[in-house]
Amino acid sequence: MNYEIARKLLIDQTTSPDNPDTLLTRLQQGKPPVPGQVTSILLALKVVFEALKTAPSLDRELAFALYQLGIKAQKFFVMGRKAGVDWPPLLNEDLVRISLASESIFSGTWQTL
Repeated sequence: MNYEIARKLLIDQTTSPDNPDTLLTRLQQGKPPVPGQVTSILLALKVVFEALKTAPSLDRELAFALYQLGIKAQKFFVMGRKAGVDWPPLLNEDLVRISLASESIFSGTWQTL
């Protein structure tokens, strides 16, 4: 996966009107991610991190996608849990990893659990 594909994947997982299976849409609806979806997102985040770790700035569209993946995904998870959604056992940990990877892109230093 190269930077352009990774960037597009991350943006498409937050704001793709043609895809009802974006991560944020599924979480907001109380549905778990599609199999392999979190793995693809984490890989894309690592690719974007490597490409931008020394960049002085980020483009607005990517920055907004990173914010949504890092913050809104966890918000939807918590809302679902409060509403009684039975999430997959490792989903919370996966969302924390997504959040840390998003933060890593902003900071330029890779964060881990």
